[in-house]
Amino acid sequence: MKITMIGTGYVGLVSGACFADFGHDVVCVDKDAGKIASIEAGKMPIFEPGLDQLVGSNAAAGRLTFTTDLAAGVKGADAIFIAVGTPSRRGDGHADLSYVYAAAREIVEAVDGPTVIVTKSTVPVGTGDEVERIARELRPDLDIQCVSNPEFLREGAAIGDFKRPDRVVVGTTGSERAIAVMAQIYRPLSLNQAPLMFTGRRTAELIKYAANAFLATKITFINEMADLCEAVGAEVQDVSRGIGLDNRIGSKFLHAGPGYGGSCFPKDTLALVKTGQDYDAPIRIVETVVQVNDLRKRAMGRKIVKALGGDARGKTVALLGLTFKPNTDDMRDAPSLAIVQALEDAGAKIVAHDPEGMDVAAPMMPGVTMAKDAYEAAAGADVAVLVTEWDAFRALDLKRLAASMTQPVLVDLRNIYPVAEAEEAGFTITRVGQKAD
Repeated sequence: MKITMIGTGYVGLVSGACFADFGHDVVCVDKDAGKIASIEAGKMPIFEPGLDQLVGSNAAAGRLTFTTDLAAGVKGADAIFIAVGTPSRRGDGHADLSYVYAAAREIVEAVDGPTVIVTKSTVPVGTGDEVERIARELRPDLDIQCVSNPEFLREGAAIGDFKRPDRVVVGTTGSERAIAVMAQIYRPLSLNQAPLMFTGRRTAELIKYAANAFLATKITFINEMADLCEAVGAEVQDVSRGIGLDNRIGSKFLHAGPGYGGSCFPKDTLALVKTGQDYDAPIRIVETVVQVNDLRKRAMGRKIVKALGGDARGKTVALLGLTFKPNTDDMRDAPSLAIVQALEDAGAKIVAHDPEGMDVAAPMMPGVTMAKDAYEAAAGADVAVLVTEWDAFRALDLKRLAASMTQPVLVDLRNIYPVAEAEEAGFTITRVGQKAD
């Protein structure tokens, strides 16, 4: 089938490349000529393991092409996916749908026959209704079906998630043609027995937000349990394991840390809260999750100051990890941003290293010195802080690290290193969810 993907951001580029790898003919469209040229030259606009090889092989095979010409890109397409940004709108926190609706108008004005417009972007309930209204208003002569197909991709593992999904959710208004087109597009996944779940369009839109809000709630819950563990003398990792072994709860997203960040959870939880308020069906749990998570990030800065004896002025802090999670260069709402701000407010000097995120992070934290590796960052520092659990930080030479520091103090916000191992290397260690001695 011919598929057009509008937008070559994280979701659009990964989805387009994976569809092409299934054997579909895919055209990716983006207004940014520089980005298109860069992709065609083999340089990806995002860091995602394996994406450059996937794009390169399918482009070489002729199944994946790129263009800035939307009108040409949508000609003859069986399905046109909208995968543009839906950032939080300034002022009120609602999802900004201006890019979605602008793309929908351009698509509808350019199509030359029956097609299915698929909203891949994360959008609030009712967005598909508006896309359909635009189609009916501008092109009442054409059979244009509007479908919701939310993505459930984890940054750093997106290709595997796309090809081996837990489920594929497709929301329609019952159109047999739309259902048939979407079933054919995802037919290659039948080999993996991936559930293809057809629902109403509004239901599909809500499933995406509900899923992210639930996962964000799990993270926030275990972070609050970590605070309680520190107060009462319990161990949060054991609490996590003890509840996670209950298959009604599950072990995923129960790792205490500095709070969630990234491109999805912060904006999606906020958008869901706003939707609930608009429909007079407030979601109090998620409202609290948003508030608690925002406060937690800066609290991690205070935790580091406390490890320095309560005074960070003139001290040097080595931050190991800046991105919100490993295997991505995404700095959106990363906990490190709030931590850096809190430490700078306390008068600390900050040196940092991240395996992939420093180019993105540097303009966002101009006062931070970037180091070539963890050891350079820690040299002469008064405290080393593990912020992101990159593999490169999981087996550091702790004795070498401690020996290079002015004070061998380690704050492990990801609970990577056992207390005994850190102390044997000469560190005084502070962990998350463990009572300090």
